Parts: sequence; C-alpha cells; structure tokens
Amino acid sequence: MEKGSDGLRERLLARLPQPENVAAYREETTILLAKHEKALWWDKWSFKILAYCAMALWFMCASDWGQRLGHRASVSLWSALGFVLIGGMSLGMQYFINRSKVEILKEVKQVQLQVLELQASLRKNGAE
Repeated sequence: MEKGSDGLRERLLARLPQPENVAAYREETTILLAKHEKALWWDKWSFKILAYCAMALWFMCASDWGQRLGHRASVSLWSALGFVLIGGMSLGMQYFINRSKVEILKEVKQVQLQVLELQASLRKNGAE
C-alpha cells in the first residue's frame, strides 16, 4: 500500500510546474481565476434575467389581462411560463455547479502554489 501511495505522490508532484516558474504560474493562475469569475458573473445574470421573465409571465397569466385572452393564448402563455421556468432552473443549477467548481479550483491552485513555494524554499535552503 505504501508503494502505491508513493507512486501516486510522485505522479501528482510531476504534474506541478517547476519551482523556478512560481511567479509566472501565480500570474497564470490569477488570469485563469479571473476568467472563471467573469464567466460566473454572466451565468448569474442570465439566471436572474430568466427568473425576472418568469415572474413577469406569471403576473401576466394570473392578472385580469391574462384572463381576458382567449383559451389558446392563455394556454400558450402558461406554456411559455413553463419553458422559461425550466430554462431558468437549468441555468440556476448550472450556475451553482460552476460556482462550486471554481471554488474547488481556487483551493487546488492555492495548495499548488503553497507546494511550489515550499519546494523553492527547500531548494534554496539546500543550496546555501
């Protein structure tokens, strides 16, 4: 069992960038996380816009205006409300899943940077 974990440890450490490139890796990580945050912002607002559209459709369906429509128009309005609700729920789930992924990515990148800094300091202390 110990032999297997040593192999896993070596494979994980092999995937890290070299400690000489810690500053470049930190900058690259910052750019990557900023890109993900921007994408999350758009996901959040698309979810909110669909939620507001669903509320507006619901008020239209439930108000006197919706009652005055013919049967076909009323059914079409309720059907549109259903589709907007389903789309909004799927966008909401997508946003929450992506937000969780970005949070996990942040933690992983932070740990990677800490490991790289430790490796660089160990090599520096070993060279002195």
